Amino acid sequence: MSEQQHAPATVDTVEAVVRAQISRALGGRRGMVEAAVPTIVFTVIWLTTKELRYALTASIAIALVLLVARLVQRSTVQFVVNALVGIGIGWLFVTISARQGGSEDDQALAYFLPGIIYNAGYSVVLGLTCLIGWPLVGFMVGSVTGDPTAWHEDKQVVKLCTTLTWLLAVPCLVRVVVQAPIWLAAHSDAMDADRAVALLGILKIAMGWPLQLAALGAMVWVLGRNKTPVFSPEAA
Repeated sequence: MSEQQHAPATVDTVEAVVRAQISRALGGRRGMVEAAVPTIVFTVIWLTTKELRYALTASIAIALVLLVARLVQRSTVQFVVNALVGIGIGWLFVTISARQGGSEDDQALAYFLPGIIYNAGYSVVLGLTCLIGWPLVGFMVGSVTGDPTAWHEDKQVVKLCTTLTWLLAVPCLVRVVVQAPIWLAAHSDAMDADRAVALLGILKIAMGWPLQLAALGAMVWVLGRNKTPVFSPEAA
């Protein structure tokens, strides 16, 4: 293997990984719109018509139009595909709710449940990797240096990656803390279902890209103020 593949993990390496993540996350205004529009369409149509099938069909239709536009322009379809996958999973949960005898309100709420479960699970996974001393960001660094675990030999790299992994987990945790109580309140009839669907639709958009980009920005800030030299034992 080449020396580049065995390059030691350093602060510069970690920063490069974080900046690459930001680059992948930033789909520009168009990417953000493509991620948000299907949810807006679903929420608005459900609230105005109370027809769940129309809301789901319309959200898929608009996502497919956006996908075709991307394909015609031969540009990345990542963000549209992500939206379609999210809608598909939401439809699956709606179908399960319907088969279990759930009301239309229950089915509309089921559409937002996968997102809450995903964020809860992601928060737990990220937190566990930090608690056991193998933060997830470290493995991202390992994929760049060419050795998946060599970074773990340097305590400073582990400490830095742990901090960054916690920052990565914060948006997911915040979404769960804010959205889960609304979903539970509506599901237990403590809150009007229409109000809950409207709130969840707004929060899904407002707490999506903005929180993610804020977390990535915080990660860059942490890297910028980290003055501790970080070298692997081999490099020393």
